[in-house]
Amino acid sequence: MKKTDRIYVAGHTGLVGSAIVRRLRAEGFNHLVLRTHTELDLTDQAATELFFHREQIDYVFVAAGLVGGIQANRESPADFFAVNMMIASNVLLSACQTGVKKLLYLGSACQYPKECHQPMREDFLLTGLPERTNEGYALAKICGCQLCSYMRQQYGVDFISAIPANTYGPNDCFDPQKSHVIPALIMKYHQAKLLEQPAVELWGTGKAMREFLFVDDLADGCIFLMKHYSGSEPVNMGAGNEISILELSKIIQKIVGYRGEIVCDPSKPDGMPRRMLDSRRIHCLGWHAVTNIETGLQKVYDAYCKRF
Repeated sequence: MKKTDRIYVAGHTGLVGSAIVRRLRAEGFNHLVLRTHTELDLTDQAATELFFHREQIDYVFVAAGLVGGIQANRESPADFFAVNMMIASNVLLSACQTGVKKLLYLGSACQYPKECHQPMREDFLLTGLPERTNEGYALAKICGCQLCSYMRQQYGVDFISAIPANTYGPNDCFDPQKSHVIPALIMKYHQAKLLEQPAVELWGTGKAMREFLFVDDLADGCIFLMKHYSGSEPVNMGAGNEISILELSKIIQKIVGYRGEIVCDPSKPDGMPRRMLDSRRIHCLGWHAVTNIETGLQKVYDAYCKRF
């Protein structure tokens, strides 16, 4: 990428998109093309095509999409499937038609089968069914990554895809109905501290293992792949380590300053016992995450306190 190139970041107001924008600007890329959802609805095929034809984009980062927690995915699987499918289809086809030099599409770790060997390698994709609770979202993300590969094969375009681990950061969603595990736990412990509650309930045994990637590391990885990778296979992007939900909770408890007790409820589900990406492919290319979980969580909590 050259500093004069026109770069479109789809979803630039979200957690991942905003981090990509910050990283690009820090590197001196100032010709960014940005549109809010109000200004451009990417589910509108005609509007998306017109936008690409008018703006003559050189590079595209696709971080836009409908996202949410388990409850939202279970309640609205059609929305999560249809909206994310339309975004992928409209953006990729329009980018292809207008001669975009390179495009990076971001998938999700939930694309991997529910019953998947750990850590999860890229060649495990499409070897089984995804977790039922977010199946609609997962299938849409699978299709987006596959479409990148198919368009490379058929049209010779340089479209690539990446699969990040569970991502968190300062611009995370703190809506109780939509938030993922880290912002949900931060809200829970913060409120417990304010209300001086003697204990906080943690769903499940706390033994489930998860991998978390700080969003600034993800943004750095996206730009790294845009510069250094061209291939039809998706590339995993993880932190390279994992942590139990109970240990994660204890770190958040300490950062928040909550002094009560953590009570695990084993009658509630743990989900997958383990979910970790095998990131050897991107490591071999020369990229590694650098933010440890304690530093990342402190940044998220500081941002939360400023916002609420």
